[in-house]
Amino acid sequence: MDIPFRVDLSGKVAVITGGAGVLCGVFAEALAACGARVAIVDLDAESAAGRARKINDAGGKAIGVAADVLDAESLGSARERVHAELGKCDILINGAGGNHPKGTTTHDWLEPGDSLSGGEGVRSFFDLDRKSVEFVFGLNFIGALLTTQEFARDMVDRGGTVINVSSMNALRPLTRIPAYSAAKAAVSNFTQWLAVYLAKVNVRVNAMAPGFFLTEQNRALLVRPDGAPTPRAGKILGHTPMSRFGTPEELIGTLLWLVDARSSGFVTGTVIPVDGGFSAYSGV
Repeated sequence: MDIPFRVDLSGKVAVITGGAGVLCGVFAEALAACGARVAIVDLDAESAAGRARKINDAGGKAIGVAADVLDAESLGSARERVHAELGKCDILINGAGGNHPKGTTTHDWLEPGDSLSGGEGVRSFFDLDRKSVEFVFGLNFIGALLTTQEFARDMVDRGGTVINVSSMNALRPLTRIPAYSAAKAAVSNFTQWLAVYLAKVNVRVNAMAPGFFLTEQNRALLVRPDGAPTPRAGKILGHTPMSRFGTPEELIGTLLWLVDARSSGFVTGTVIPVDGGFSAYSGV
């Protein structure tokens, strides 16, 4: 793949959860292009294997590993396979995450006179489903915690880096998605806590906080068939000073800088926005 610059990751083993997804799949290809041996960890075994084949066909080294980031036993089995086929983990990217529709409100706010129960087809804050909120928090935060407990033990004293995938929602909570916003805020806070805890054993911990990226998965939600933005996308673009969505490839430069100890060896405990200026703009 075409990457903006290369760092030398020869001999390094990278583990990427959610690695079959759009953003983390690009991360996997970029790290492999720089010489890393990559384990693509995903709940979807077939998609993980497919992404690994793409990397191997391009001359890299990758394996697809089926695992559930909410299951410690599953993660332990994944680590055993990574050790057997690639070696100990040097780079961990906690990219598994997502939202749930039952943890999402239908409208931006509660208007005076609105029913506290939204009714058919409408979900208010008071209708949010506890199990769905717990799922979102678990997938985004607990999944990162359990995966780090498993794979960061490889790095202690040897050195290594953990990169969590946070979100703009952690810095500027978005309307309608309270569960996802809160979960990503937990990821950012966890990043800073863990960076302090592991600093003396030579493990760096940072996070990337992507803004709004247009992918094939979300295109229908953000762009109408005629190419015009949907109403919600229009709000996003109106609060993004660069007035456009990002592309997955525009995350690669930040990723490579963070994983390369020669470039960012004194950087830990940071949450880097990659957002076209969204977090800097107050709206006025």
